[in-house]
Amino acid sequence: MADAGRQDIWVEKYRPETLDDIVGHEDVVSRLRSYVDEDDLPNLLFAGPAGTGKTTAATAIARELYGDDWQENFLELNASDERGIDVVRDRIKNFARASFGGYDYRVIFLDEADALTSDAQSALRRTMEQFSNNVRFVLSCNYSSQIIDPIQSRCAVFRFAGLKDEAVAERVRHVAEVEGVDYTEDGVDALVYAADGDMRRAINALQAAAATGEAVTEETVYAITSTARPEEIEEMVTEAIDGDFVAARATLDDLLTERGLAGGDIIDQLHRSVWEFDLAEKQAVRLMDRIGEADYRIAEGANEQVQLEALLASVALEAEE
Repeated sequence: MADAGRQDIWVEKYRPETLDDIVGHEDVVSRLRSYVDEDDLPNLLFAGPAGTGKTTAATAIARELYGDDWQENFLELNASDERGIDVVRDRIKNFARASFGGYDYRVIFLDEADALTSDAQSALRRTMEQFSNNVRFVLSCNYSSQIIDPIQSRCAVFRFAGLKDEAVAERVRHVAEVEGVDYTEDGVDALVYAADGDMRRAINALQAAAATGEAVTEETVYAITSTARPEEIEEMVTEAIDGDFVAARATLDDLLTERGLAGGDIIDQLHRSVWEFDLAEKQAVRLMDRIGEADYRIAEGANEQVQLEALLASVALEAEE
């Protein structure tokens, strides 16, 4: 196994530097490419889950617009760290007013913009108007509904969906081969499953698994990512559907207590897997209803184990009716 780069963070080392290197978002890249080629960039709003390429797309645009000068003409702020209105009024305005030569405009990238307070967003809206001649804004958020309408209407909106399994698997194999990491196809499948469309999570998990010095296998990946195997989730649900609550509870207890999985992660895996189980449609609908209820209660602060056991108990009781 190659030692070169082992001390680097692979997510950053293999971050695409151009739009053409971005995988899984052909339609988005095509539209962004037309803006760059015409050198006519509007304000942009990138919305979508974590690890799907929003930050990468923003930096790739800057690299292509400015070449070696991209860092001097690109300001990146993280709104989740700097939420106040002062950031919008001071840092952004100071950057927008600064003199620069050779380019018509500079780019300000505001990551996690949905974490900005409504007052800060209102100030940002005014700033976007005030400096529209020499600054373009790229806003990134998980939920576009958290961005006020006046800002949305001033931006071209791009929605980054979770990456397809094929795109994640292809990138994982590429990184593993460049780094000289031995892997099995089951290991790649496990990385893809654990990532659930998040490229950053997949590559971080690959690096963590490779650090063991052994081949990246299914067993290694599930252990490192604290992810339950799909068949374990299915076994737990099947036991409950068959009316065997005691067995289902034992499986759940093993996942929570012995393996250290978070209740929220189990809920997510249940939700992803419901339609893959061999269930009658009515059973699947009822299970989905119970999952939604448990997810809401856990999000509101209820005890994870109690809610998950209640979910299994409800399913088991239905089996006896």
